[in-house]
Amino acid sequence: MNPLLQRLHPYPFERLRELTRDITSNPALKPISLGLGEPKHATPEVIQRALVDSLSGLATYPATAGEPALRRAIAHWVRRRYGVGLDEQTQVLPVNGSREALFALAQTVIDPAPANATVVCPNPFYQIYEGAALLAGAQVAYANNTSQPNRANGFSTDWRSIADSTWADTQLLYVCSPGNPTGAVMTLAEWEWLFALSDRHGFVIAADECYSEIYFGDEPPLGSLQAAVQLGRTGFSNLVAFSSLSKRSNVPGLRSGFVAGDAAILKNFLLYRTYHGSAMNPAVQRASIAAWSDEAHVVANRQLYRHKFDQVTPVLAQVLGVSSPDAGFYLWADVSRVWPGGDDVAFALALLAQYNVTVLPGSFLAREAQGVNPGAGHVRLALVAGVAECAEAAHRIVAFVKSARIGAHFSG
Repeated sequence: MNPLLQRLHPYPFERLRELTRDITSNPALKPISLGLGEPKHATPEVIQRALVDSLSGLATYPATAGEPALRRAIAHWVRRRYGVGLDEQTQVLPVNGSREALFALAQTVIDPAPANATVVCPNPFYQIYEGAALLAGAQVAYANNTSQPNRANGFSTDWRSIADSTWADTQLLYVCSPGNPTGAVMTLAEWEWLFALSDRHGFVIAADECYSEIYFGDEPPLGSLQAAVQLGRTGFSNLVAFSSLSKRSNVPGLRSGFVAGDAAILKNFLLYRTYHGSAMNPAVQRASIAAWSDEAHVVANRQLYRHKFDQVTPVLAQVLGVSSPDAGFYLWADVSRVWPGGDDVAFALALLAQYNVTVLPGSFLAREAQGVNPGAGHVRLALVAGVAECAEAAHRIVAFVKSARIGAHFSG
């Protein structure tokens, strides 16, 4: 058995499932889950129709590099969205969702021979980053997400907290912008600093941008490829961007996305994927072409999320430390002042038992670094259900917090 498997941590949802196994929730209330970031909006008809109409393609083996028409559709979308031109032959590669590609890239670019081979990732983080690093034989350094009063939604990743000696050992950096769970978007100045660091030490930057199309301001979030071009880095040296249809187009089951950037890295990544058996289903490729080529359903989807956040955020702000994110569909709520000891796990378990609402403890999404777990005292709320259901969950949370305060007052 691969001994590196023993280094993996339990997945957050498995931890939550284990802890809640014996909880009997209030039967008078319908269960509402804000725990899992799984889009619940309807899949657009244009995508469903393209998928069904292309089932005859199942009779052929697909190429790992994908059909030229798909790579072309992706390149055209990147130009429309970011104003960035890509060589569809060498700088674009379709993948089976960003999750598997984020994992596989680490296996491609990491050399485990050096004793201190390191991967840096934000903290809290998407656990695939950590698992990919550990199974590639690297160690992980965590850059904490910290509260910043000068930022739109109050959070940014403290990349400068990582020691110079650690950066010197770093081979891969995971960046998530818009961030999961905070929803923060990186600035051009932050990108410039990381690009300069990458040039100095030679590490690859993997830019996870799967939440890029759910945003709430007038301007869409800055992308890594876009930042590179604005800074004169047209060859995208040591940069690979990851995007997905799951959130943008409400098709998490389609397992479709792409990577784009440094042609030399993608050439080796394609070699790895050829052996890994990662070719995309032909029918999925055709459905993906339809999705990347249509923007109307994305605009409608974004408006639905905006309406949802407009309904939910002011309600929760009555009792929790919470504000709308720059982008994404999560609320990163501070519960430290409304629950004894700021215990996010106890908060989540009591909320489930008393009000039948599932949220994810923030401490499950982070590791202790620089002496703190930056997820502690927070819960992540995924506003993926319908507007009415999310609003109902918000009102239940308010009632729960108020009842907890009354209980604390009388017990004190």
